[in-house]
Amino acid sequence: MHRKIAIILFAVCLCNLLPAQPSSLLPPFGPAQRKTGLSDSALLDEVQRQTFRYFWDFAHPVSGMARERSNTGFGYGHETVTTGGTGFGVMAVIVATERKWIGRDTAAQFLLKLVNFLLKADSYHGVFPHWMNGETGKTIPFSRKDDGADLVETSYLFQGLLCVRQYFNAPSEVETELRNRIGWLWADIEWNWFTNGGQEVMYWHWSPNNGWAMNFPVRGFNECLIMYVLAASSPHEKYQVSPAVYHRGWAESNFFKNGKTFYGIKLPLGFDFGGPLFFSHYSFLGLDPRGLKDRYADYWEQNRNHTLINREHCIRNPYRYKGYGEKCWGLTASDTYNGYAAHSPTEDLGTISPTAALSAFPYTPDYSMQALRHFYEDRGEALWTAYGFVDAFNPGKNWVAASHLAIDQGPIIVMIENYRSGLLWNLFMSCPEIQTGLKRLGFSSPALL
Repeated sequence: MHRKIAIILFAVCLCNLLPAQPSSLLPPFGPAQRKTGLSDSALLDEVQRQTFRYFWDFAHPVSGMARERSNTGFGYGHETVTTGGTGFGVMAVIVATERKWIGRDTAAQFLLKLVNFLLKADSYHGVFPHWMNGETGKTIPFSRKDDGADLVETSYLFQGLLCVRQYFNAPSEVETELRNRIGWLWADIEWNWFTNGGQEVMYWHWSPNNGWAMNFPVRGFNECLIMYVLAASSPHEKYQVSPAVYHRGWAESNFFKNGKTFYGIKLPLGFDFGGPLFFSHYSFLGLDPRGLKDRYADYWEQNRNHTLINREHCIRNPYRYKGYGEKCWGLTASDTYNGYAAHSPTEDLGTISPTAALSAFPYTPDYSMQALRHFYEDRGEALWTAYGFVDAFNPGKNWVAASHLAIDQGPIIVMIENYRSGLLWNLFMSCPEIQTGLKRLGFSSPALL
């Protein structure tokens, strides 16, 4: 089961290397050599750099897009690339360039190849499908009726591509062409089409074969905030959505406002106990929550408290799962011993996902470092591989995932970098269109000019 299906069920229940040419083969897996005596900074370098290999060594050799996962479970093939995971991947390329693990020109050429692929790939009113064939650009259906546009995955892609546009700002031919082509793709997205005939809410899917049959209006609070921000920020006014779509669609669900306390910690928005931790990661890889506020919440408080509730649940461990504690915490969507689940305090299967605590570094740096050292030093023989940490593990079941997922690996690199330097936050928030869109929706932020 994939994150999208898992989270829909969760909501219902609660009301300088080029990509290696042999990358069509299974990637190296199994324990990787670990270093000892690392300082905190050196350990963060090690984790970011090794995790980056997923998006570089294992990128699809034709398109440069990120593969959905490192294994072929659930019937996926290695031609299957992911739109949202690629958005996280291009942000990882920026980090690698800034930290000089790859050359700037090498990175720019790699990204230009990827953007040129997207210009020819299947899209629907400017919106890409969830999955594509990484060689041909043809849609791979996510399910029988989900065979067209996926607006949420496309939003994650463009969160990343806008950061690319802002970072690669040199007057060289390659970087100029890269910026221009990202601009063409960005301007072509018909955000207002996805209000399904002018409703005051946005819909996740549309298909030329099945129309609006998926019938999934996106209401908050969850991982989709970035979609509404981008939809209000379109460079073409004719494609923008109105602020009413945000206020009357996104912010009007039964599970938007919360205000209750869990384990003594107040949660402004969302499901009881906060839901899976990716809610506080995916939209905030570029969208800077520091001082970000609207009429509904302070998003730094929201994300930090969500994280603290999740950690406190693992410490108190009401189900008495093996391994949980101050150093071993983090519940989010990931593989698990019997499939895939959106893990949270209300759907706790005893499975810890390293991306949960590690992508929370900006919010809980000391606690996340405790978890990182535990994963790397105490459990690294089982968890540490050529592409960073495995997707998940369950101590009680003596189970360790034989997989990495793009949507879990990417936030580790990006959010650690945002903790260390604010790089992706600064890039995304510097976009003039994003500044305009946030103001249209009533946001305030120190980053808004």
